Amino acid sequence: MKKTATTLTVVLSAAVLIATACRTETAQGQANPTLSAMAFRNPSLPIEERVADLIGRMTLAEKVSQMMYDSPAIERLGIPAYNWWNECLHGVARAGRATVFPQAIGMAATFDDELLLRIANAISDEARAMYHAAVDRDIRLRYGGLTFWTPNINIFRDPRWGRGQETYGEDPYLTSVMGAAFVKGLQGNHPTYLKVAACAKHYAVHSGPEELRHEFNAVAGPKDLYETYLPAFKALVDAKVEAVMCAYNRTNDEPCCGSKTLLGDILRDQWGFQGHIVSDCWALVDLHAGHKVTRTPAESAAMALNHGVSLNCGSTFPHLVEAVEKGLATEETIDEMLAILLRTRFKLGMFDPAEMNPYAKTSTDVIRCEKHRQLAREAAAKSVVLLKNRNNVLPLKKDMRYLYVTGPCATSVDALMGNYYGVSSEMVTILEGITGKLKPGSFIQYKPGFLLDRENINPIDWTTGDAQAADAIVVVMGITGLLEGEEGESIASPHKGDRVDIGLPANQVGFLRRLRQGNSKPIIVVLTAGSPLAIGEVHELADAVLYAWYPGEQGGLAVADLLFGDAAPSGRLPLTFPNSVDQLPPYTDYSMEGRTYRYMAAEPLYPFGFGLSYTQFEYSDLKLDRDEVRQGDTVRATVTVRNIGPVAADEVVQLYLIDLEASVRTPVAALKGFGRVRLGPGRHQSVTFAITPEMMCLIDENGDTRLEPGQFKVTIGGCSPGSRGAALGAARPAEATFTVQ
Repeated sequence: MKKTATTLTVVLSAAVLIATACRTETAQGQANPTLSAMAFRNPSLPIEERVADLIGRMTLAEKVSQMMYDSPAIERLGIPAYNWWNECLHGVARAGRATVFPQAIGMAATFDDELLLRIANAISDEARAMYHAAVDRDIRLRYGGLTFWTPNINIFRDPRWGRGQETYGEDPYLTSVMGAAFVKGLQGNHPTYLKVAACAKHYAVHSGPEELRHEFNAVAGPKDLYETYLPAFKALVDAKVEAVMCAYNRTNDEPCCGSKTLLGDILRDQWGFQGHIVSDCWALVDLHAGHKVTRTPAESAAMALNHGVSLNCGSTFPHLVEAVEKGLATEETIDEMLAILLRTRFKLGMFDPAEMNPYAKTSTDVIRCEKHRQLAREAAAKSVVLLKNRNNVLPLKKDMRYLYVTGPCATSVDALMGNYYGVSSEMVTILEGITGKLKPGSFIQYKPGFLLDRENINPIDWTTGDAQAADAIVVVMGITGLLEGEEGESIASPHKGDRVDIGLPANQVGFLRRLRQGNSKPIIVVLTAGSPLAIGEVHELADAVLYAWYPGEQGGLAVADLLFGDAAPSGRLPLTFPNSVDQLPPYTDYSMEGRTYRYMAAEPLYPFGFGLSYTQFEYSDLKLDRDEVRQGDTVRATVTVRNIGPVAADEVVQLYLIDLEASVRTPVAALKGFGRVRLGPGRHQSVTFAITPEMMCLIDENGDTRLEPGQFKVTIGGCSPGSRGAALGAARPAEATFTVQ
């Protein structure tokens, strides 16, 4: 893994030298070859030759301008303005009407990479339609392009990180699989053209604190680096992701946007990444202002360029002209980096006739079409995790006499969206979804009950009266993007989007406590959040607990589907939920010791991979196709999964591998496979996983990968191994062992 070496070479064809020698800087309107006669306009030529021709026609200042996120038009060459900055974390974001899918952490909770492929395909369809509609009107704003700085594949190592909601959770394998599926859905499968360009971010070792990100040094040893923080980036490079975004922070003393180790040795040389590298926004300013590894903007621009950055989101690259004048960088290096960058625009078809590009024909009819809205609803339903269901109080009956709904998140659009969201004309709140399920004649009452994060100013008690008279109570509580998110987004956060405490706001727990007092009616808690919440008391007080994440525009309908039994819960936790912040190492410590299910010794509140259903599953007859394995062999594990309950439902089958005889520190258990199966009552299915030699390898403290002889345990079930899952109601896993000779 670490020792593989492939070098990136960008060869500018002889056309660059020829064009440079013949370069004309005549003003617009003077004699020039027609645009159609220019080689870069000829789609029959190889991209490299076209890129070289275009670069050869530019002045130094023009070249630098095209390496900015807001690249201006070059009118004399017929090059329109283009803004590279765009987001589509869970739908096309910040660009107008679009389908809003569940937040990324919710999509991770589906444990369904095929679903993510479909979602990303829908998002890229909408992106194409929106882009062409805007260009037809000559609208070229930020968030209107085809280059998306998505997905965020950082490891959600600490629940205090406000941006963790943007990720696919704490596990490197799950993140790798889900991230690769998302990239493939975004970029399409055409042999010539990209549907849109995806970007793996934030490279690398970037998981908070938000408040310190512009100056922070994340220290990660070689083992943690190659075992935890880098695998997802390697997986996305293997999936042909078009771009990688370098992070704000330093990693092991090197600023990520000026790191020889990360950008050169690993990304380019070891992994053979051929796409472009973009800086996080204004991260290059941090080189001199935050990290202080350079003294001037020109030095920062040169440092980033010389380490492989092609595109600057920010204001620093214009200083490249000065850097060239001072000998800090060369125009040849600018040509090389610009060539990598421009390849992306050519692959997107921006210099070709529209009729040649199948994606250019995408109709605006796809934007929030019925198919996409139903997909958003499906995704939301599959993402919700059932954490408790005492005495099977769920599902509720649609013909109940009287339902009381309370909590500010019941009517909150913020509770649906998380961050980096688009907007929709149909944002269905949880209250609206619930209301639509009850039969005529049934009564429903809603009261906010309490504020999101502070005590009520009005002293009226909403835990009595209507609450006491109802047949059941649904409390929609939790947090929203107002309290957790990115540095400049979470306006109610005192810690720039991060959280110091991972519990619910005290006023919410106090309300639930008063509501429970003297009330024997079923209390169902629906929680919205993008991160783990320490909700031990809530778990005890409530009869049922549903974790809804930020479920997107159709979230209210999906939650109601689950509450009333039109769908069965099947989401699984992509994160470990601690009992309290006291179970966590210091936030700024990037060692994985004591973190996540892979290295956490303490018993959690909820384990990774956990989630209940309205039925019960049984695992049996785990068989391996061999008990003794030669190095290099693959082991096939087959298990029987049976629905022994009364309801048809999906089960997320999870395979974990445990190295019983490793010579170095290894994870307590490691997810190595997962898949969804749908079973009716009394039905069963055999599920087979392939355990490859790569999965059996360990990574030592030097970051080297090797396969050692010894015994391995295979555990297949509906939750990560451990006693806590079983205590909460997870099925007993099936286990077997094999030996590597």
